[in-house]
Amino acid sequence: MFDDSNQLDASTTTPHNIPTHGFERLQSMRGEGGHPRLFTSDLSVNEFLLIKEAGFEPLGLVVGCSIYHTGYQVAGWNQSQEMTVLSQAMYHARELAMSRMEEEADALGADGIVAVRLTAKHTEWGRHLIEFVAIGTAVYATDRQASYRTIHGKPFTSDLSGQDFWTLLKAGYRPVGMVMGSCVYHIAYQGLRQRLQNLTKNIEMADFTQALYDARELAIERMQQEAMHLQAEGIVGVQISEGSYSWDSHIIEFFVVGTAVVPMRSDHHIPPPQLVLSLNE
Repeated sequence: MFDDSNQLDASTTTPHNIPTHGFERLQSMRGEGGHPRLFTSDLSVNEFLLIKEAGFEPLGLVVGCSIYHTGYQVAGWNQSQEMTVLSQAMYHARELAMSRMEEEADALGADGIVAVRLTAKHTEWGRHLIEFVAIGTAVYATDRQASYRTIHGKPFTSDLSGQDFWTLLKAGYRPVGMVMGSCVYHIAYQGLRQRLQNLTKNIEMADFTQALYDARELAIERMQQEAMHLQAEGIVGVQISEGSYSWDSHIIEFFVVGTAVVPMRSDHHIPPPQLVLSLNE
């Protein structure tokens, strides 16, 4: 986990840290009496119906964005090490996008956000600028006696599909938040003598293996720390990705993300699987 203290410029945002036009759009969607006037969603038809069957109603599409400049850090040519400046930048940028998406969900009075997608892409404005976008569908629970918010009072987030979300709830678990970890790592270069010695051999590149192993472990450890901060029992749907962005070929990022879950009851009845034959070609 990294420190997250930066905020948007208050002169261009509402008190809710949401752009003015975005806040007006969200307010107009809330309707009256707790019933939304209109909802928007990127859920498929099957996901939409399953989420309703699970006891949730969609409120609206919520988005968070951050365009971030990644700083420069010099690494030793023959040394494998974490690039802490870059690790901090990549983690913080994603966290800003996620927190702004959560603020939009709060403005809608949501209990959580489902089917979250968190993406990163380079902009055309500069090789060190990366845009991070978090997008999902805000939902609220029709059972107002149940609490689905996190221990910190925020809407839960989940990147599970609508089908997996329904299955999780039916089995007696609920999501508490998306958790993630990041590590940008420099892989040491081989010296000329070492490259020549290995030129005709089948041999493991032990230094490279160890460096990649260390980087993955650091990312996973940070994800687990976030889950423990939410007092979760476990993490499901974990995905790990590797990317180099515009950095040197020997600098890579390992990013890992999943959904932290907690039990809602002591018994966990798992419905037996059913055979389904698709008619699609």
